[in-house]
Amino acid sequence: MPEPSPRRRMLILAICCMSLLIVSLDTTILNVALPAIRSDLGTSVSGLQWTIDAYTVVLASLLMVAGSTADRIGRRRVFQYGLVVFTVASVLCSLAPDLRWLIVFRMLQAVGGSMLNPVAMSIITNTFTEPRERARAIGVWGGVVGISMAAGPIIGGALVEYANWRAVFWINVPVGVAALVLTALFVPESRAPKARRMDPVGQLLVIALLGSLTYAIIEAPEAGWTSPLILACVAVAVVALAGLLTYERRRREPLIELRFFRSAPFSGATVIAVSAFAALGGFLFLNTLYLQDDRGMSALDAGLHLLPMAAMALVCAPLSGRLVGTRGPRLSLVLAGATMTASGLIFTAMDAASSDALLYTAYVLFGIGFGFVNAPVTNTAVSGMPRAQAGVAAAVASTSRQIGQSLGVAVMGALIAAGLHTAAWGVIVGCGAVVLLVGLLTTGRWATGTAERTASLLTGPAAPKAVVTTTP
Repeated sequence: MPEPSPRRRMLILAICCMSLLIVSLDTTILNVALPAIRSDLGTSVSGLQWTIDAYTVVLASLLMVAGSTADRIGRRRVFQYGLVVFTVASVLCSLAPDLRWLIVFRMLQAVGGSMLNPVAMSIITNTFTEPRERARAIGVWGGVVGISMAAGPIIGGALVEYANWRAVFWINVPVGVAALVLTALFVPESRAPKARRMDPVGQLLVIALLGSLTYAIIEAPEAGWTSPLILACVAVAVVALAGLLTYERRRREPLIELRFFRSAPFSGATVIAVSAFAALGGFLFLNTLYLQDDRGMSALDAGLHLLPMAAMALVCAPLSGRLVGTRGPRLSLVLAGATMTASGLIFTAMDAASSDALLYTAYVLFGIGFGFVNAPVTNTAVSGMPRAQAGVAAAVASTSRQIGQSLGVAVMGALIAAGLHTAAWGVIVGCGAVVLLVGLLTTGRWATGTAERTASLLTGPAAPKAVVTTTP
């Protein structure tokens, strides 16, 4: 297949970013609509948590199998299937008659979304073959994550204010249809040279682990941590994790390639993604309830109050992409970790709610941190990985983000239900500190050496790699 022209490569990147926009936006745009959903459908705090986590848990559970399936049967084909499912499910969400149906349709949305992000990253990795050009493309990709995540509350607030909460799902339809048409016209089909085998046992173990753990955290405040149901869920999560680590290690072509984690940068990127997105999920969940319930704001006013965070993410996300492409991931991760930690400290130690100046300062700092964190995570996740496994490697990074966000909403919602508001803000401090420390530990020369050894282990010295080496 001939190499795409520069103009066509940029168009393919734009199409992939469109899919990322709607999937990422859907994880945050619903936050400002939560009070309206609670009022319209008559649900509790745990019900609100499930409207968020039903999406993120299913998305996290299926991302890895979607990436490997696309490598097997065709990336463009799976990408198109994902766009159709996601768009149709968005329409169904807007028509949901009650909370249970909304949660079901959110899960269907996630099925479609799981076919988009890792597959789009694989398409980008195989389209941009020159390392520096690929690093810049991934920087743009990471920037879109930051932009869509931060812009969600503002767009959602406007839609709820001038229409209703169902309108937050309408925005996906025109974008999904446009991306579907453009994909058919301009994205070439591609497959991995050697298709990976399916791993249904590993997939079931992942679903059991994430589903049972999230259920236990969300429902424990109401059911009680020592209730038989919650203890059973915890036991299922522990057994599933142990089974996953044991079973996947023995498979020749596992769902989760555990050897990836021998690379310190890859492992660090995974931990950082979980921590950063746990902070984001909790941050948006806490602030949505605070601004609308405690301060009596409308959905639009609440979204506008988060504008400083969104604005800084808009500025810092593309800057981080360029910084990663020229100087490596360390500086971006240090800035991200330091500012996210400082934002959490303002809430816990300085009572940000007592002053608008402190509140806006905390929002600005968090927006800076979140804007800087995405590009280095995405770039590091695919660095040193063979092109044939690009979909799987990208899926691990995307899965880490969704796991983090679902856990952030679950944990902080549980702390709120228990009346531990300060502890909930303290979680953000801890997440920021993890980003800072892990970023420092996994971006030096020692870490780069582990990435090189892992790449050799995975591909052999003569095999072609999709290496993006950005750490000096």
